[in-house]
Amino acid sequence: MHLYIAEKPSLGRAIAAALPGPHQKGQGWIRCGNGENAVTVSWCIGHLLEPAEPARYNPAWKKWRQQDLPMFPDKWEVMPKDSVRQQLKVLESLIRQAETITHAGDPDREGQLLVDEVIRYFGARAPVKRVLINDLTPGAVAKALQSPKDNREFRRLSHSALARQQADWLYGINLTRFYTLSYQQQGEQGVYSVGRVQTPVLGLVVERDNIIGNFQPKPYFRIEARFKAQEEEADQQTFTARWLPNEQFQDYLDEENRLLSREVAEQIAESVQGRSGKVTESRFRDRPEAPPLPLSLSALQIEAGRLFRMGAKDVLDTAQNLYERHQLITYPRSDCRHLPEGHYGQREQILRAIGRVAPDLQEACDDADLNRKTAAWNDKQVDAHHAIIPTSRTSPNGKLSAAEKKIHGLISRYYLMQFAADAVHREGQLTVRVAEHQFRATETAILVPGWKALELKLREGRAEPEKTPLPRLDKGEPVFCQDSTIAERKTKPPQHFTDATLLSAMTNIARFVTDAELRKTLRETDGLGTEATRAAIIDTLFKRDYLYRDSRHIRATDKGKALILALPESVSKPDRTAVWEATLESIRRGEGDPKKFLEALKQEIRGFLNRPQGQPTGGSGHPDTNAPENQPHCPKCRAPMLERDGKFGRFYACTRYPDCRGTRPLEEANPQDGTSQKPIPCPHCFSPLVRRKSKKGWFWGCSNFPGCRQTLDDNNGKPAVRLRKST
Repeated sequence: MHLYIAEKPSLGRAIAAALPGPHQKGQGWIRCGNGENAVTVSWCIGHLLEPAEPARYNPAWKKWRQQDLPMFPDKWEVMPKDSVRQQLKVLESLIRQAETITHAGDPDREGQLLVDEVIRYFGARAPVKRVLINDLTPGAVAKALQSPKDNREFRRLSHSALARQQADWLYGINLTRFYTLSYQQQGEQGVYSVGRVQTPVLGLVVERDNIIGNFQPKPYFRIEARFKAQEEEADQQTFTARWLPNEQFQDYLDEENRLLSREVAEQIAESVQGRSGKVTESRFRDRPEAPPLPLSLSALQIEAGRLFRMGAKDVLDTAQNLYERHQLITYPRSDCRHLPEGHYGQREQILRAIGRVAPDLQEACDDADLNRKTAAWNDKQVDAHHAIIPTSRTSPNGKLSAAEKKIHGLISRYYLMQFAADAVHREGQLTVRVAEHQFRATETAILVPGWKALELKLREGRAEPEKTPLPRLDKGEPVFCQDSTIAERKTKPPQHFTDATLLSAMTNIARFVTDAELRKTLRETDGLGTEATRAAIIDTLFKRDYLYRDSRHIRATDKGKALILALPESVSKPDRTAVWEATLESIRRGEGDPKKFLEALKQEIRGFLNRPQGQPTGGSGHPDTNAPENQPHCPKCRAPMLERDGKFGRFYACTRYPDCRGTRPLEEANPQDGTSQKPIPCPHCFSPLVRRKSKKGWFWGCSNFPGCRQTLDDNNGKPAVRLRKST
C-alpha cells in the first residue's frame, strides 16, 4: 500500500482530489483507486505528538522546586496529544501496512518535523518520499505529486526543527520555573513565562515604552533661506534651501545633526541674508524604480497592519482561510519573496482568475504587460516555498468576507505590479554656498506612476501637494539670498509599536542588536521567530498579560515591565535569539551540529540559574547600580523598590504600584527591619520574612502574620536557620 501523510485534513483532501478515483472515505483517511494501484491518503492535524512533560522523565519534576533545576532529560521523549489521539491511532494502523510512504507536510521546518516525528514514533521501515505542495489547486497538486524526492534529502531540515523544539523546552521550562519561583518568594502570584523568542519581543516593547516614558523633548532650530539666480538669462524662479551643518558647528549639534542653539541659528541666518553665493552642486535625473517583489507572510502582515489596521494573527488566519478553504492563494506561511521561473508560464491564467475574483482589478489585469519579466522570477532565490501569489482558481468556495477580500486584493496587487511599467521619479538637488555656509534644496516628484498606480494609499483624500520644481541652474551659477528664516522644532520620541512595526522589528532584528560585531554578522533576514510563528508569539504575550492594546498601539503591562527588569540583559535582548536562529539555519544547511548547539545552551542555562541573586548579568558584565536588587525592598510586599519623584521630593516606591502602595524615605535605604535585603521565604508558608524588634531584641517573623506565626532568631541581621517557634 502507498500511503500519503499530509500535514492537515485540507491538504489531504486536495491530494486525494488530484489522484485517480474511485474515492472511498473512512475515519481519518481516503482511499483512491482500485486494486494494486490503490493509494491511501491520511493526515496529521498539526502536531500529533508533543514533547513530554518534565514528570515523564522524573516524577520529582512534577513539583516546581528550585533544588530540581536545571532539568536536562537524558533521552528525549514525545507523547501523544490527547485532543488528536484518535487520528494518531489511524496513522499507526496505516503506517504498519504501508509499503511506501510519501511525506506531504507543509514545505517548512515545522511541516517537516511533524510528519517525520510520527513516522519515527511508529518505527516505520518503508521507504519515505517527500512532496512539496505550495498551491492547493488540483493542477498544482497533481504536478507536485509527479515530482517526489527522497525524504532523506530533508533530514537536516528535520534536525533543525528538532533542535529548535528541544532548545525551546530546555530554555522555556527551566527559566520559567526559576523566575516564577523567584517571584513567588517575593509574594507574587501566577506564572512568569520566559521563552527564547517571546521574552526578547517583550523586551523590545518594554524598551520602547521606557524610551517614550523617559523622553524629554528638546528644542532644535532649522534654518532655511530663499534664493534666486542673479543672471537675467538664468531661470528666475525662487527656491528654498535648508542649512547643512558642518564640522565648525559640531559643539552645537545633537547626534542627529540638529542645531540646538537659537543664538547660533540667528547668527547664521543674519550672516547669509542679502548676500550673494553660488551653486556648488546641480544634479537632476529621472530615476526608474522597479516594482516591489511579491509578498512573503511578514511583508503581507506588515502591509495589512499598516493599511487595514489588522493584527498579525488576523492576517495569518485570513490568509490561511484563502489558502485552505477558498484555494485562491498559494501557501501563506512563506518567508520567500521570489517565484520559480516555471511559474512564469501560468501568468495568463492567474491574471484571468484575479479579474474574476476581484472585479475592481479587472482593468489592471487588462493593462498588464505579459511580456514583462521582473527579478521576482528567480529559481536561485526559491527554496522550499515561494512568494504568496493568487492561484488560477476563478471563484471562491463561498462568499469572501471583507477581510478576505482585502488580503486577496493586496496579494493580487503585488502580483500585478510585476507586469506594470517601472515608476519614474524626477529628482533634483541644488547645493548653494554663501560665505562658509552651505544650503541644499531637493525636488522629488513622480513623473510616470507605472506600478505605483496599483499601490494602496493609507489616506486617499490627504495626498501631499507636489513641491514646486527647482529652477534648472548649472554648477557655478551665482545666486542671491533674498531672506532667511528660523523654525523652532521639538524633538519627538519614537512611536509606540503597532502590529505592523513590531512585526517589522521582529523581521529585521539586526537593527535592535546591541553588539556592534554581532550586528555586522547578522543578515537582515535573521529575525525573531519564523514567518509561521511571529503572529502566535505576539498573541501569546497578550494572553499572558505581558502586553495590552492602547488604541492601535501595543504596550507593555506592569507585569511585563517587572519581568524584563528582573531578567539578565542577555535573556531580554534579541542578540542571543538572533544567533540561535542563525545556528538553526546552519543546521538546516548541514553546517551546524545540533548536539553542540544543545550542549552550549545547557551551559548558558546553568549560568543563568547559578547567577548570584541581586546581580543581573548585563551586557557589560557589571552590576547595574540602578537595578531593583541593589535598592531597598518594599516594607509591605517585599518587592524591589525604585526612586520616584513625588510632590514632596524623591522617595522609594514599590515596583508593584498601583497593586502595592508601599513607600519609604530615601534616608531609609538600609532600614534595620531587614527589608533592604532580598526577600527570604518563610520556611513554613514561603511568604517573605520581616525583621522585627521585641523587648528581648531583634527576631524574624513571617509577613503573613497572624495567618502564619513562624519566627526565627536574628543572626547579625539575617534570619538564623534554626527555628525559634512554629505553629
